[in-house]
Amino acid sequence: MFLLVRHGQTDWNRVLRFRGRANLDLDETGLRQARAASLYLERFKPVVAYTSPLQRAWRTAWTIAQGMGLQVYPLLELMDIDYGEWQGLSPDEARTRYHSLYDQWQNQPQSVQFPGGESLAEVQRRAAAGLTALAPRHAGQAVVLVSHEVVCKCLLCWALGLDLSGFWRVKQDVAAINIIEVSNGVPVLVLANETCHLKDLA
Repeated sequence: MFLLVRHGQTDWNRVLRFRGRANLDLDETGLRQARAASLYLERFKPVVAYTSPLQRAWRTAWTIAQGMGLQVYPLLELMDIDYGEWQGLSPDEARTRYHSLYDQWQNQPQSVQFPGGESLAEVQRRAAAGLTALAPRHAGQAVVLVSHEVVCKCLLCWALGLDLSGFWRVKQDVAAINIIEVSNGVPVLVLANETCHLKDLA
């Protein structure tokens, strides 16, 4: 059982910038969200945590794992999408500089190759391969995975059998929790975008 968590809030989440490979840390709200996620996940008795090596994900994973005495390991397949030239831009800046590509991103996300970066298909392939490889190693165990919005959404589409044209139809809030089971390489979505653990946070 994979307990897939989107990392907590950063300053760039709050002001809406394309984050990608930028090595941002959590803000104070993000730290509180990670602690709340840890309390929620305790009931599943996870045995280990794997995380994107980017700081915001690593800090989320470490905070989740700390209260349960788990080891945390980096997993490159969980790394955020490479936005290439879009990294650091606001949506308005991306729309101004790359008008037609921005419209394509809004309407046909599955067809976009970010300049100097990745496509959603590339993200989905590597992330799904990472989960498929981990599944037999942790058969019958609960495992925490911490990643990023785009990666989580691509994995949810994979688990649901949705084409990536449905990318915008899948929601993934900061610090949301998802549950995916993988058996013989076949994913099953058990829970998506759970945020009940965040309702009492200021």
